Amino acid sequence: MTHISRPALSIVVPAYNEEARLAKTLMTIQTYLQKREDSYEVIVVSDGSSDNTVGLARRFAEQGLNIRVLHNKRNRGKGASIRRGVAASRGARVLFTDADLSTPIQELEKLEAAMQQGADVAIASRALQGAAVTVRQPFYREMMGKTFNRFARLITLSGIHDTQCGFKLFTRKIARDIFRRMTIKGFGFDVEILYLARQSQAQIVEVPVIWNNVMDSKVSPIADSFQMFVDLFLIRMRHFKKNRKIS
Repeated sequence: MTHISRPALSIVVPAYNEEARLAKTLMTIQTYLQKREDSYEVIVVSDGSSDNTVGLARRFAEQGLNIRVLHNKRNRGKGASIRRGVAASRGARVLFTDADLSTPIQELEKLEAAMQQGADVAIASRALQGAAVTVRQPFYREMMGKTFNRFARLITLSGIHDTQCGFKLFTRKIARDIFRRMTIKGFGFDVEILYLARQSQAQIVEVPVIWNNVMDSKVSPIADSFQMFVDLFLIRMRHFKKNRKIS
């Protein structure tokens, strides 16, 4: 049997109709990672894209770069796409990042530093002192995000200030465990994976990062926001048997 070495890092990039900016994103990630000594892989998961997202990503993969491309035949949701990417990952650590790189890839070093201090899960945060939001969201989106995070802390995750920043790093063991048990397919999945990580007694550390709002958000301010609030209650209901382990 041929032995396949495990890379030090897997980066999962969910992509839904990201043809316009995916090339720049992949070039930025590759340029950064190639300067590091660690081995890596990048997994692009196209979530039923109807544009040329898949073709563009495959062209990068064909150039011999450490990129793999997965494609959902239909749109399944951001959570479902990241779950698929994590399941396919081989890295000792697993990062997922939004395709717009609103959190610059260089901020990975801050999350890695938290892991070197013992964290099992290191998550980027825009809400902690030391974070720098250089380009802000529209006022209504920012207020909706803050309101959602307050409810998330009240209903599911006390003590975590920013559940929704799309830049999170996991040890392989924790990533495989929590994404396997994840049930939320849409944008509310962030809360569920952190909830499950806490159930597993994983050490979760929030890390203040640089963050830039990028226009053309895929999150509907009405339909998706409503579903995310519903998801908070679904998470508690679906994982009720283990609620007593949540501090």
